[in-house]
Amino acid sequence: PVAPQGRPLCRESTTVKYMHRNLAYRQQILKSFTTKKRYREWSYVLIMADILTGIRGLDFTRIVAGPLATRMLADFGAEVIKIQSSRMAVGFESNTDPYFCEWNRNKRSITLNMEHPEARGLLLRLAAVSNVVAENFPPRDMANWGLTYRHLKKINPEIIMLSMSGQGQTGPWRDKVAFGFTVQALGGLTYLTAYEPQDPMGAGFAYADMVSGLYGAIAVVAAIEDHASTGRGQWIDLSEHEAVCAALGPALMEAFSGEPAAAPNGNTDVQLQAAPYGCYRCQGSDRWCVIAVYTDEEWMAFCRETGEPALGEDERFASKAGRQKFKASLDVEISRWTKGQRAERVVEGLQKAGVAAGVVQNAEDLANDPQLLANDFYTPLEHPVLGTMTTDTSPIRFDKMPRRAWKAAPLLGDANNYVFGELLGLSTPEIDAYKQRGVIA
Repeated sequence: PVAPQGRPLCRESTTVKYMHRNLAYRQQILKSFTTKKRYREWSYVLIMADILTGIRGLDFTRIVAGPLATRMLADFGAEVIKIQSSRMAVGFESNTDPYFCEWNRNKRSITLNMEHPEARGLLLRLAAVSNVVAENFPPRDMANWGLTYRHLKKINPEIIMLSMSGQGQTGPWRDKVAFGFTVQALGGLTYLTAYEPQDPMGAGFAYADMVSGLYGAIAVVAAIEDHASTGRGQWIDLSEHEAVCAALGPALMEAFSGEPAAAPNGNTDVQLQAAPYGCYRCQGSDRWCVIAVYTDEEWMAFCRETGEPALGEDERFASKAGRQKFKASLDVEISRWTKGQRAERVVEGLQKAGVAAGVVQNAEDLANDPQLLANDFYTPLEHPVLGTMTTDTSPIRFDKMPRRAWKAAPLLGDANNYVFGELLGLSTPEIDAYKQRGVIA
């Protein structure tokens, strides 16, 4: 059988290069073997190979957004080689920092001093045998190294390059350095995350980085799929600023339709118009629950569950319109009840009564969440320095792809011999010479 675009099947001694092809192509390979023994051998390889097995990516990314995108690729079988240097592997980028370990599992690491003039040649040789290059620098950085998409595609016309920057590759702000909390402020998210317009609070985490990371992974997979049928490479220009703006949804629609600008509304439900609708303090230290009542029938069920008949008899709260009008007074009454109850008890009772409610869980709650534990959402990874580390797994599960064993984040330069020796074919004396000259460092 012949792979799409007339490519011959890869040899057994090499990586199964086209494992990301569709199921029909996999079956085509299996049918080509005449003996049962050969069929069983390759069937095992094909079934156990992950979705992105055979894809090799070079990862220049740092901090969260880029590493999250490439981590998702690595989680599903891509060989992701992180390009690092001894000089820059500090702070959050230190290979033994828990923050680094969270975003860089299942990857390899090499050390390459990109400030050295000889480093570019090694990198280009590596790009020639790779499928993807990912970076999240301002545009000028890759240009200064002579490693733009224009340079890379001369070496490898089929290369896919993901460029994740704060403002994208064009426009007056293209070279501005950006971080998650700054672009989510610039993108309007911080303003909307508040109780009052005069006091924007913002999200407690770099939400913009998470959104951009997901966009990045999706874009690369889409480019891989396009390459499978066309054989062409792609340059992906991803703006983190635009990723945040795209997440605002109705707020942008209202602005373009001439309606008044969307304002922060705290816990007020301005679209679904539920009442009560809010977050309420419960018994214990910093324990909370959320409650949403959408119909008058749910309201009566809520009143029965609270054991507070006066609430149901209060004319102010008899209709949804009244509950919305007197929201402040209603929230006081509900809080008086929830403060004497455990959050879990409140939620369990209301859900049984048919009222939407949920516990506001913290990280400790999530670590012991019975639903997450039942689905094996957490997995232990053995780190050579930090020991056993527990990490989340992917929420995406494919029924034809058994979950494979994952690896902890790499130590600095742990794949130098493999990458420079096996992939590039350098001899041990050659590698040592590059190290002595400060290129592999």
